[in-house]
Amino acid sequence: MATLLKELPSFSTLLAAYASISAMAMLIRSILNEMVPEKMRKYIATKFTELVSIHFNSDFTFVIEDRWKAADNQIFRAAEVYLPTRVGPSSDSLLVGSNDPNDPTAPIKRSIPPDCTITDDFEGMRLKWSFSSIETKKYYVPNKRFFSLTCKKSDREKVEKKYFPYITKIAQDILNKHESLNINTYDQECSMWESAVFKHPATFETLAMEPELKQFIMDDLDAFVQRKEFFENVGRAWKRGYLLYGPPGTGKSSLVAAIANYMRYDIYDLQFQSVRNDADLRRILTSTSNRSILLIEDIDCSTNVSRDRAKPKEIVEEEEDDEPGPNRSAFDPGVTLSGLLNFIDGLWSSCGNERIIIFTTNHKDKLDPALLRPGRMDVHIYMGYCTPAGFRKLSTTYLGIKDDKLFGSIDDLLKSVEVTPAEVAQQLMISEEPKVALNGLIEFLNMKKNKVEENEAEEEEKSSKEKEAKKKKKTVERQNSMQAAETDTRCIYLT
Repeated sequence: MATLLKELPSFSTLLAAYASISAMAMLIRSILNEMVPEKMRKYIATKFTELVSIHFNSDFTFVIEDRWKAADNQIFRAAEVYLPTRVGPSSDSLLVGSNDPNDPTAPIKRSIPPDCTITDDFEGMRLKWSFSSIETKKYYVPNKRFFSLTCKKSDREKVEKKYFPYITKIAQDILNKHESLNINTYDQECSMWESAVFKHPATFETLAMEPELKQFIMDDLDAFVQRKEFFENVGRAWKRGYLLYGPPGTGKSSLVAAIANYMRYDIYDLQFQSVRNDADLRRILTSTSNRSILLIEDIDCSTNVSRDRAKPKEIVEEEEDDEPGPNRSAFDPGVTLSGLLNFIDGLWSSCGNERIIIFTTNHKDKLDPALLRPGRMDVHIYMGYCTPAGFRKLSTTYLGIKDDKLFGSIDDLLKSVEVTPAEVAQQLMISEEPKVALNGLIEFLNMKKNKVEENEAEEEEKSSKEKEAKKKKKTVERQNSMQAAETDTRCIYLT
């Protein structure tokens, strides 16, 4: 050992060697800087770094952003659903909450917060997930969100071919088992959809509609779900458009809720006030999920581009002046009718499957014909005033009775008075005693009938007065004309 120690160079010798090597390295570096162009130096440095990484770093990272091209990244969505189920002792944080105001005791829901790390095992592989969210500088650009999945380089191909399809399938199974539905609204500030639990009690059984119409809608929905291959064979996007039109209070929103409950589809309620331009509209609509309902309510009030372009400009301006100011300017002028139609029935309509698009309006005559044609609004459903059949459904729902001797009087009044199902339901809710509620409804209908008759009498009297005034005006004009003619005759005679 002593002999070995004696053979080792001294510290001063090592220091001198180090100084010589450093000086030589600095000299070579200076020569390279002078002789080799900067781009070439960067290229050499990059290749050297890659070479070192290949031999000394065995990890590989997949980056999964929330958007892929112009649509939502389906792998990102699958990870959002799957990863909360894999939270274990090794996880350092977890986002929890509940968005069900109807049931405060409902089980909490899990989500992944930024900078959270989750470890998952799959077929002998140890996989490490992390979630990141980067805030953008522009307020109208959404935050950049992405997952990072780290694995061994030798497992890269296995992750792509087996693991990603696995988590996609598990996520879809989880979504299919969800008992509750969600209603989503678009948050312009955060540039993303926000959801809440949707628990509307409306069903086709409770709707105050004609039985034939309800059956027609259910049959149409059933046919839509079962005709996936038909849509593919004819080269059309798998979607269905409905237009619900009629006076306010006739049950348009209740029908939407009934369709959602019947189909078990989530609802995306789009308010055009939150849309800035066509590009923003495309991004918003392509971020909706499959098997969902896109709802655009009161489209005649939400946007000027939906109006009938065939009407004279003066008539359109007169109609706009009759509406409230906020509705008239709610739609961003940068959004065009073609931008909306392109998603409903254009090339962008193919970005998604099994979607139902529902428009509602109180004034169908104000809509542009381009919005009304088949392929955009395939089914037009008139939601009219309450009929005797609708009243019987309401009486069964609210009072628990299917017949009464007062029904005949109510039927006669409903045939002569325009009253909405909402107004009838409001009267039936006055009392739980059927006799009291029915008599109150009869009194309400008689009051409305008398008011209508009074208005008609006033209109008739007004019309008579206007006719009389016009008649008197013509008489006066005739007399003035005759006097003028007589004066002219006298002047001619004197001359």
